[in-house]
Amino acid sequence: MSGADGYSVLFEPVQIGPVTARNRFYQVPHCNGMGHLRPQAEAAMRAMKAEGGWAVVSNQETEIHPTSDLSPFAENRLWDERDIPALRLMTEAVHGKGSLAAIELAHNGHHAQNHLSRAPLLAPSELALQTAYPKQARAMDKADIREFRKWHRAAARRSREAGFDIVYVYAGHHMTLPHHFLLPQFNDRTDEYGGSLENRVRLTRELLEETKEEVGDDCAIALRFAVDEMLGADGMQAQEEGRAVVELLAELPDLWDVNVADWSNDSATTRFEPRDGFQTSYIEFVKQVTSKPVVGVGRLTSPDLMASLVRKGILDFIGAARPSIADPFLPNKIKEGRIEEIRECIGCNICVSSDSLGVPIRCTQNPTMGEEWRRKWHPEFIERRGKEKTALVVGSGPAGLECAMQLARRGYEVTLAEAKQELGGRVLQESGLTGLSAWKRVTDHRIYDLRQRGNVQLFTDSLLSATEVVELAIPNVFVATGAKWRRDGRGKSGFHGVSISAGAQVFTPDDIMSGTLPGSGPVLVYDDEQAYLGGVLADHLARAGHEVVFVTPASMVSPFTELTLEQTRVQRSLLEGGVQLVLSHTLDNVAPGQATVRCAYTGQEQTKECGSVVLVTQRARETNLYDELRSLANNPLTTLELIGDAANPGLIADAVYSGHMAARNFEREAGEIDREFFRRELVSLELV
Repeated sequence: MSGADGYSVLFEPVQIGPVTARNRFYQVPHCNGMGHLRPQAEAAMRAMKAEGGWAVVSNQETEIHPTSDLSPFAENRLWDERDIPALRLMTEAVHGKGSLAAIELAHNGHHAQNHLSRAPLLAPSELALQTAYPKQARAMDKADIREFRKWHRAAARRSREAGFDIVYVYAGHHMTLPHHFLLPQFNDRTDEYGGSLENRVRLTRELLEETKEEVGDDCAIALRFAVDEMLGADGMQAQEEGRAVVELLAELPDLWDVNVADWSNDSATTRFEPRDGFQTSYIEFVKQVTSKPVVGVGRLTSPDLMASLVRKGILDFIGAARPSIADPFLPNKIKEGRIEEIRECIGCNICVSSDSLGVPIRCTQNPTMGEEWRRKWHPEFIERRGKEKTALVVGSGPAGLECAMQLARRGYEVTLAEAKQELGGRVLQESGLTGLSAWKRVTDHRIYDLRQRGNVQLFTDSLLSATEVVELAIPNVFVATGAKWRRDGRGKSGFHGVSISAGAQVFTPDDIMSGTLPGSGPVLVYDDEQAYLGGVLADHLARAGHEVVFVTPASMVSPFTELTLEQTRVQRSLLEGGVQLVLSHTLDNVAPGQATVRCAYTGQEQTKECGSVVLVTQRARETNLYDELRSLANNPLTTLELIGDAANPGLIADAVYSGHMAARNFEREAGEIDREFFRRELVSLELV
């Protein structure tokens, strides 16, 4: 099957209560770090999804009252009428591209922190805040519940005034009051809102009924519900209470948006959940229970799987958050038969990390994500070339490939030179490790694109010297030579590195990723980068049969992965794999057969027997070629730019962004670039 003929079922219109979606592609609510602080950026990003063919475009959880203040995180906000104009920016932008706009109303209960509003925290029962802040929520009395219902009704009315077509009641992800009331671990009430399932579902029923009364003639009502908590008998399960909730409320909403809880399960990374459509077994019962349309998710990237889910009667809508971030034009590419051009989501959760950090969203695959308004970047279109005609890119890692692809799209004659036998750089290496195979999609997409273009020449086994670069007579050179892992142990906690005795077996991640495995004896993995790779390497070596000791100055394994919702899985995986964890310890010295580690708090030393050590610490930039070219007398080059890890080692997403930025800015005046670094949304000084 190919194009619209093979996937025509995906492009049928679907009725949702009083509104009609033009096809079956539905961008479910997801955070983007813009929200009420950056409403113009929010509107532009959502409008790009609509332009790309998503028939329904949702915003993100939208605070309905100061008692649900998620500061410092920039979600949407609808506390009162003054918030309507900012939200209307999105609805008008989405409508302008022919799509429906949906709003996810949320009161986050004890998941909120109220740091800005300092309002009392509310919950079904007496509950501690779900974050480290030492604060508790009070159990809502009947008056509190009545007030909450009024707030929700008022927010629904304001949603209609803001121009939304679909209004959500949100009971999922362990994040909202309706979900908290549904779950016994949060609700031990003995009144009509607690105890039996019928009582626990009462609040959700009331919200659905009241929302429909308020806006049902003009807006569709959606219920976002987590049918399974992925806790087995300790939580709600899809085939037990999850199914019962759907049965009790089957015909009340106009649309069911179903998934699993909590967020870390709903947005599981490919490292731990590699299957596309991994939620299908949990949600497939829903259409058996209700006549209303159903949208489901599960990192759906395969058009064949999408069509199959519709034809089998499992879903009416193909829901997506992360795949719509990686490629906002996914629906249009399927419709136009351009399947090979889809930028598939790799499930790395860099998008999620942005929300965790409270900054605008970004994506490893799609460097334009979050830049639609502030930089005016479009994922499918780029400015044509200027007066220059040719460009040379040295290095085919993520920065080099992205830079070469975008330069070629602009119309330059592009030569790409790679020193190794295969294109791909660090992505090719890292994707060979346990759990990271999906990451190869980053290079696959770009290499495929480059090979289709007549204005691109690709060369491997081409280690260029400065003299050879000059001899090519290409005046515009982008150097993407990457970075190598250091062998001296210099990292976050050890500026001067680690003492290494003669004869000690010391490896770097580059060695392991190139296929060199340690010999006999335990392998000590020292992670002083404290990101993701140390944990990946420890898991990889353990699965290869090595006895592994994991040492880190951090108090947990791979603390960065808290931002990507997978830290618990990372640490559990190592423990289940028999890896010995030595946390809060630095590595002092390595000698043949042993290593000395020191407690980061007390300074007390321990000796660990090990046959070898893998140092995951810091990277050294590979800038020799760049330095030589820059120092040439009578330098003939018009452009010489260092990009990617060679400029600033970071995430793969950072390298892709760097390559994209270089290609976009090529032939722009420096002053123009400085003046338009990016647009900012400034706070008005008008008193309100």
